[in-house]
Amino acid sequence: MTFLTTQFGKPFTAAGFGNWFREQRNDAGLPHCSAHGLRKAAARRLAEAGCTEHEIAAITGHASLREVARYTKAADQQRLARAAMEKVIAKPEQNLSNLAAGLTNPAKKPRKSI
Repeated sequence: MTFLTTQFGKPFTAAGFGNWFREQRNDAGLPHCSAHGLRKAAARRLAEAGCTEHEIAAITGHASLREVARYTKAADQQRLARAAMEKVIAKPEQNLSNLAAGLTNPAKKPRKSI
């Protein structure tokens, strides 16, 4: 499906869309924005929402899941870290050590560096 077309109703070429977008961006006073940056931001937001790489590629039009994974790695890592910590917090009976308290305990002498 074609969503963006030229003024003549034809699909944009990659270069044609880039030129059109640059003109729109400049007219809007947003020189820091780019079509590539917005595509990457969309991929990251979709990853943060829990979408799979296949779902993200379907929306962004990426042909390679490797490229999608590159864009969404940080978002996936944050999501997985939150999920892991929720599991730890949900099981207080595990009696995990409190590293923060151990590091700030004034009774312990600081270790000498070598």
